[in-house]
Amino acid sequence: MAHSPKLAYHDPKFIDSDEGRPIRIVSEYVAPLRTFSEAGVTATVVFFGSARVRSGGVLGRYVDEATELARLVTEWSLSLPGRERLIVCSGGGPGIMEAANRGATLAGGRTIGLNIGLPQEQRPNPFITPQLCFEFHYFFMRKLWFAHLAHALVAFPGGFGTLDELFEILTLAQTRKLDRSIPVLLYGSAYWKEVINFEALVRHGTIAAEDLELFAFVDEPRAALALLKSRIVLPPEPPRAPCFARSRTPVSP
Repeated sequence: MAHSPKLAYHDPKFIDSDEGRPIRIVSEYVAPLRTFSEAGVTATVVFFGSARVRSGGVLGRYVDEATELARLVTEWSLSLPGRERLIVCSGGGPGIMEAANRGATLAGGRTIGLNIGLPQEQRPNPFITPQLCFEFHYFFMRKLWFAHLAHALVAFPGGFGTLDELFEILTLAQTRKLDRSIPVLLYGSAYWKEVINFEALVRHGTIAAEDLELFAFVDEPRAALALLKSRIVLPPEPPRAPCFARSRTPVSP
């Protein structure tokens, strides 16, 4: 009997090979795109923050405050015309991420977790809506999905990962690569002002003074909600589904 070879895209050895890497990368874009489309998810409020923060620790109060803010955001979202216009999204892990997903769940809304496989075996937290729980291998594809649907970002205290994700959004805003405004709130002014000296960047000429307007400091959930309400701009009617990611077309000199 003649041997019948597998189709290349049905061959696990090929898909897992170096040559199959572009297919794996595209899959981490197209698979979430399909899921979000089917679920009617078109806009998110993204919560960043450390996986290491726990209640009772040095930064423990931020766990409770992230939970409360996510709850408030979700309650507001559910009150908007069209219902659930904004969905809380986190990195899917423990700490601040879990707190955000918990708060959205307490409010009765759906909530997204963009988890990533790490050597420490980060596991998705139990408060993510099951059909909106994703597992990524590539950090850059995960960051694309943080940015693609975001209509606001709240960054709680965090480490390298939080800083990486925060500056990704700030860079896109600074360079006008976004086709919409994404309000950025730095939650916990004492932490952020100690960790990053933004004014020094202006003083040394590495950013412009107006770049400081790309974000705002907040220290209380209801104050953060008020800022989000005043700064988030949603289209009059929500689109039916997310479209392919795009950036703003460069303006010809």
